[in-house]
Amino acid sequence: MIKHIVMWKLKEHAEGADRAANARKMKEMLDACANLVPGILAFEVAIAQPDLEATYDVVLYSAFASKEALNAYQSHPEHQALKPFFGAVRDARQCMDYAL
Repeated sequence: MIKHIVMWKLKEHAEGADRAANARKMKEMLDACANLVPGILAFEVAIAQPDLEATYDVVLYSAFASKEALNAYQSHPEHQALKPFFGAVRDARQCMDYAL
């Protein structure tokens, strides 16, 4: 099993919207990817909540049955289509993949 965790810190304003609106849009776009390929075991997207500690605005926690399943997800055209918007609204991105 491969865990894939990604966190994004967003710009205050980008693409004609504020940070909160872009976080909601990112979540919506990511949620649509939850079943793109076989081998996705877990897929959870969250937005930082007021009054809870958070240094990033959006997080994706996902688990894949294998490295091949993760690679299939990452190269899927619908996942690739997210990159222009995400790149335009993000200030920073952190990612970690690890095997169990």
